[in-house]
Amino acid sequence: MNNLIWLIRASRWARNPPSARMVKLVLAIIAAGLVLAGLEHLGLWPEWAELDRPRGMHLPKP
Repeated sequence: MNNLIWLIRASRWARNPPSARMVKLVLAIIAAGLVLAGLEHLGLWPEWAELDRPRGMHLPKP
């Protein structure tokens, strides 16, 4: 059933594709997220931008 919904959605998208501006916007948002994730992974993310962990929650540090 879920596959049928995705097939209908894909056919609508094929008939009325998004504008080039919308595609660029979505790609820019994805790129910004990847850059932020990369900065955090490399340890270049500043300490002041990290969230404080609540007292009761103990998460392992990467």
